[in-house]
Amino acid sequence: MSETTAGSAGFTGEPTLRTATLADVPALVALVESAYRGEASRAGWTTEADLLDGQRADAEGVAAAVQDRDGVVLVAERDGALIACCQLERRAASAYFGMFSVRPTLQGGGIGRVMLAEAERVAREEWGVRVLEMKVIEQRADLIAWYERRGYRRTGVFSPFPYGDERFGLPRRADLRFEQLTKELGEL
Repeated sequence: MSETTAGSAGFTGEPTLRTATLADVPALVALVESAYRGEASRAGWTTEADLLDGQRADAEGVAAAVQDRDGVVLVAERDGALIACCQLERRAASAYFGMFSVRPTLQGGGIGRVMLAEAERVAREEWGVRVLEMKVIEQRADLIAWYERRGYRRTGVFSPFPYGDERFGLPRRADLRFEQLTKELGEL
């Protein structure tokens, strides 16, 4: 992916979209944690603080994603600070979308739509992939609805939450599971 700028209503300045490097790992971990865990995450609407405690990302896992030859971590930055990120993993006939995070104080301002559109563009135009897949915690109805408004559909395919694996957080309830969402990206 080349470096580009993209505008969106709701925040000032044009973010720069680019591929993450290892130098970004500490800022990426901080961004992901701030978007989903702890009290700071409550400034945005994507918080999982009522569902999970503990970590959402660690430096080792993020560094592995940045270095993955079958994937890419995309970032949006403004004034030298990371404001959004996502991860794409190339699979046989699809790409997997994850680690999607927007700085909590900027959520609802359009940068998430910009980041998702760029991920879809990379998967479709640069990788030739026609389907984007993701897993969302089933209890996150607001987040699932956000994706549905952007053309994703619920598949009814569920996978268990990895209870006991602290890399995914410490569940605050016993009924968590993931639902797979997909979107057809269309022709090249």
